[in-house]
Amino acid sequence: MSVDIDISGLRPESVSVVPSPLSELGMALHALSEPGHHPGLQGWVTTVTAGLDPHLADRMCEADFLWRTSHSDLFHPYAGIPGGTALPAATLAEELDQLDQLTDEQFVDAALEFSCALPYGTPGPPMLADPGLRQRALELAAARGPRQLLFTQRLFEDPPRVRAWLRQFLEDCDEAFFAETWSRLRHQLTADARHKTDLLRHKGLTEALAAVSPAVLIDEDGDRITVDKLGRGRTTTAGRSLLLVPTSLGRPHLMVLHRYGWQPLLHYPITSPGPASPLSVEELSRRLAALSHPARMQICRSLARSTFTTSELAQIHGMSPPEISRHVGVLKKAGLITTRRRGRYVLHQMDVTAVARLGSDFLEGILR
Repeated sequence: MSVDIDISGLRPESVSVVPSPLSELGMALHALSEPGHHPGLQGWVTTVTAGLDPHLADRMCEADFLWRTSHSDLFHPYAGIPGGTALPAATLAEELDQLDQLTDEQFVDAALEFSCALPYGTPGPPMLADPGLRQRALELAAARGPRQLLFTQRLFEDPPRVRAWLRQFLEDCDEAFFAETWSRLRHQLTADARHKTDLLRHKGLTEALAAVSPAVLIDEDGDRITVDKLGRGRTTTAGRSLLLVPTSLGRPHLMVLHRYGWQPLLHYPITSPGPASPLSVEELSRRLAALSHPARMQICRSLARSTFTTSELAQIHGMSPPEISRHVGVLKKAGLITTRRRGRYVLHQMDVTAVARLGSDFLEGILR
């Protein structure tokens, strides 16, 4: 089984490799909803989840079927803009403006993909104009669950209101956790896009696709791309561009947008950087020994949530400052906490990344 993209007559300049903040936000929501798909992101997922506002977490569940099993084509709105040549924008705000450019029919069609299992690679019915089709969609949504049914009802009753809700939700996610994540990821995504673009220019599409994934092949005539997936689909670039959008949070998912009438798009995970050097036995023993003391476990719990001075930790845990200093010294020597000076105060904080490497169960335990 595979997804095929007919690229007959596709000009080299019509292939673009561009990162997308909105697409990456979609993958962030997917990873938060299905952390089991992304074991390499457990530390990040745990940290974000622990700091998430409860109200935002509740809103995240209202329409999580848009990103839980995969992520909706709504996170690639540029692919649906008429003309077939639009590219991802540089900022999330600009891409949300692109989302606003989709017609209500396009928005509804893409939003119902996972709640109603509507036709995908073929022309779909004009859902908003046909009461019979809307009723059928509601029945399909009800079979999926009450949240899908409620979402579909709201979508049919007032598409602009649902669009406004989604935009506001995505903006709130950006403010809560994604802006910081994107500031870290965009540089490596831009570097990967630059590398793939250089391959396109100097070695051709075949070499560039080989660098995207060994599951992406081009036939000998250069007229068809075949993506090896457990699914079937077919689309064409006729009159449109081909988009390659890298993702850092999306590994191991390799996704193909082949919605009828939209630009074909490959959303591919960038090559993950080499794993951090494994700890030596001595370093591992030092960290485990540091965490074996119950008082240090309690200190870790505090420092995982915020920064504290020695005096503040002493007051919180009912110990003297010298006792706290000794425990902090052990944790710092083990590489589990960091310190920084702010004026005349020295602040201690947990190194979440270092702790996550010891195991997600421990990290979740101190963040519980």
